[in-house]
Amino acid sequence: MADSSGRPIAVFDLDNTLADTAHRQRFLESRPRDWGGFFAAAPQDPPLAEGVALVREHARECDIVYLTGRPERCRRDTLEWLAAQGLPPGRVLMRQDAGRGGGRGDRRPARIVKLEVLRGLARDRTVRVLVDDDELVCDDAERAGFTVVRARWADRSAALADAQEREGRT
Repeated sequence: MADSSGRPIAVFDLDNTLADTAHRQRFLESRPRDWGGFFAAAPQDPPLAEGVALVREHARECDIVYLTGRPERCRRDTLEWLAAQGLPPGRVLMRQDAGRGGGRGDRRPARIVKLEVLRGLARDRTVRVLVDDDELVCDDAERAGFTVVRARWADRSAALADAQEREGRT
């Protein structure tokens, strides 16, 4: 579905790019990981000033797309959080939930899922930039020819990095 606005798009990750997840990392440090607790605490994430400033700056010339590994079941909380922070409106693309038939949902690594989405977006629009904290996502996007800003303004969590790459959870 091509967009006639002619505006490029800027793609922003959420967790540790716009939203500070430090207060909920503890849910990922236990075994088994407490994914319910991790995502339930997301509405209390403080915004990250660097990411917020960047999304607002890009919104002047670009349409915004929020691309997150959060599962679809978190959509309402995510939309409310974005609105509460006064962030620019934009499409919110999320990971598919597990199916009612017991399916696992989309658990591919974030770097694979996000690159697939970026390529799909680029079929109809110019993708001006991807802003993400996941180094593997950034590496693959750069290799594919996308302009990347690495969100290095939040503390990295080994548990979150493992979840993104091995468990396909965020």
